Amino acid sequence: MGVTGASGMPLAVTLLRALHGSGQVETHLIVSDAARQVLVLESAMQVEQLAAWAHATYAPQDFGAPPASGSWRHDGMVVCPCSMASLAAIANGLGSNLLHRAADVTLKERRPLILVPRETPLNRVHLRNMLAADEAGACIMPPVPGFYSGAADLQGVLDHLAGRIMDQLGLENTLVRRWQGMGAGYEGQVPSN
Repeated sequence: MGVTGASGMPLAVTLLRALHGSGQVETHLIVSDAARQVLVLESAMQVEQLAAWAHATYAPQDFGAPPASGSWRHDGMVVCPCSMASLAAIANGLGSNLLHRAADVTLKERRPLILVPRETPLNRVHLRNMLAADEAGACIMPPVPGFYSGAADLQGVLDHLAGRIMDQLGLENTLVRRWQGMGAGYEGQVPSN
């Protein structure tokens, strides 16, 4: 999992904790230098605390780390949150640090790459980079809440989003309230015309 300096650290924390707790995967973590600062600001956590939920952690400058090579076997990569700078680097194949290189390798090896961009509003450059990343094989998954989830608080929204990301990796989870249709206990109101 890659964590960049975009806002959205509570989602990164929730996702990494859920991946670790699932017992289904071995999680490897790359945290950018900017992400370390934003992590403290948004979650009051140091990177060492985040790393406690990972099996291995790598420095962003460590090009000798296993994720830098296509011969290192893994089942996919998530970049959450994904800054627009990292999105641009990944979309254009610029391996300027280990996180970008690992994402590039994931794409070239045709493994799942899920990018969770956290920016609004989006300009044309952002949108073009998202399209380029999608065309290269990445899944672009902005952290847009499913309001049908019935989440009563921010943690409920984060859990639902983390579960949806896990769905994209094919991982079983109970974090997502599965849509059953409006006749199956849906609490919302259908707007009238």
